[in-house]
Amino acid sequence: MHITPKTPEVRVPRFVGLMAVDARETAQARGVLLAAPDRPEFHLAVVDYVVRQYPQPGTEVPRGAVVTVWFDFGEGEGGGGVREPRRGGPPPGGLQRELDAPGDPFPVLR
Repeated sequence: MHITPKTPEVRVPRFVGLMAVDARETAQARGVLLAAPDRPEFHLAVVDYVVRQYPQPGTEVPRGAVVTVWFDFGEGEGGGGVREPRRGGPPPGGLQRELDAPGDPFPVLR
């Protein structure tokens, strides 16, 4: 655990990418508080990952200031999105679909 000196200002650490339990420990060690509006029971969350934070890392804030973290992407932000179902394998039809039907390559014109 990292103990910061008792200065009136602290720098916000980077919480994005940390699990909830690690984010809480880091916040406590750095002298800030965490709030998670998308997790009402944030104090019980363990393996959820932080995907966004405010204020940004490196910002100077008063000791004991609240840093807001989110565990879900908001509407229209990041994430994998919805994927349509896809069939596996090549398209039906095989080579017939790609090549012309066999025949005389030089037909006689009359």
